[in-house]
Amino acid sequence: MRVISDLHIHSKYSRACSKELVPQNLDKWAKVKGVNLLGTGDFTHPRWFAELQGALEEAESGLYKLKNSDTGVRFVLSAEISCIYSQDGHLRRVHYVLLIPSFASAQKFNATLENHGGKLAGDGRPILGMNSKEVLKYLLDASPEGMLIPAHAWTPYFGIFGSKSGFDSVEECFGGMTKHVIAFETGLSSDPEMNWRFSGTDKFAILSSSDAHSLSRIGREANVMEIPEGELNYKELHRIIKEKDASRFKYTIEYFPEEGKYHLDGHANCKFSCEPEKTKKLHGECPVCGKKLTIGVVSRVEDLADRKEGFVPPKVPGQRHLVPLEEVLADCNGVGAKSKKVQDLYWKLINAAGSEFAVILDLPIAEVASLGGAVVAEAVKRVREERVHKTAGYDGVYGVVKVFTDDERAKFDRDISKQKALF
Repeated sequence: MRVISDLHIHSKYSRACSKELVPQNLDKWAKVKGVNLLGTGDFTHPRWFAELQGALEEAESGLYKLKNSDTGVRFVLSAEISCIYSQDGHLRRVHYVLLIPSFASAQKFNATLENHGGKLAGDGRPILGMNSKEVLKYLLDASPEGMLIPAHAWTPYFGIFGSKSGFDSVEECFGGMTKHVIAFETGLSSDPEMNWRFSGTDKFAILSSSDAHSLSRIGREANVMEIPEGELNYKELHRIIKEKDASRFKYTIEYFPEEGKYHLDGHANCKFSCEPEKTKKLHGECPVCGKKLTIGVVSRVEDLADRKEGFVPPKVPGQRHLVPLEEVLADCNGVGAKSKKVQDLYWKLINAAGSEFAVILDLPIAEVASLGGAVVAEAVKRVREERVHKTAGYDGVYGVVKVFTDDERAKFDRDISKQKALF
């Protein structure tokens, strides 16, 4: 059975997140996207915790389903926290995704945070003045199978390897507790291939998740596993991740990392970006205003890398770069992703194939053509082959990935018009 998991999302109680992120909608949209194992997000928030308890029931050990739902979607209790503290004379700001197998253990963990001064009610992603080792200890005390996963590991401001307030290794952050950290998350601006260049990542499973702040973002990055029917449960998920079991953990679904908003170095206010080599020549300063550039993920990987580009470790899950279906259809039609034309076609394809991943990954190209036309079929084919045009993001500005250039799309339109004229 193919299990597509997205373990890092948020609820309506997190800042800058949609109010539509409620259990019933999460269940519905996970099905639409083709995600069959979804993190709940925000279990540290007391009101969301209560809503989850009321809406979910245990399905398999450590996994939950929406009451009275037959979508097949399973939930795992998850949260993101922000640790801000000083270590070794530097301010550290690191985000973590937490996974835990039961409401009882989650409640115990939440109570421990509160007993140590944690303020959990203000935001779904609470800011804690606790160091990383403390939080990991509290999590393992609550459940030995709890997982603390460094989130978007290379992001400048809140990644464990980030240029602004991170570390040069997981060991530098966790010391003797490193053995209890079994995985980390790539983030939108990096992919496994970039991470493989740094041998300091070898002992950890590399996960990808959406960090969704709205329903339509669910599954934009995910993990694909093959788990026999009846064997999916929290314990098996934990084992696969801990052992990096490539016989079951097949690949991650990635954004093209250029689309992430911290891929290159740059300065958003001046609309300037550059590769690491140029940053060094500029001594890290913006040539427009003279202020310091925000050092992005590519530069940070270069700083820590001890292997050449293209290195692939043995027996690791693969990676597939995809473009969300709405973006593909918008590109095909030269209109916005939320336009009526795109939405009508989106739902036509979803209803036919069953989910967005079924369209992007599985639907035969001939069927895509019969449903969406020749241009859409060519676009899906190009996405599967990873033949796209990329403009990299920087300093909080998302990059742009296009399947067609304007000239290519115009040529397709002309060719199709000529074909129609022959009949």
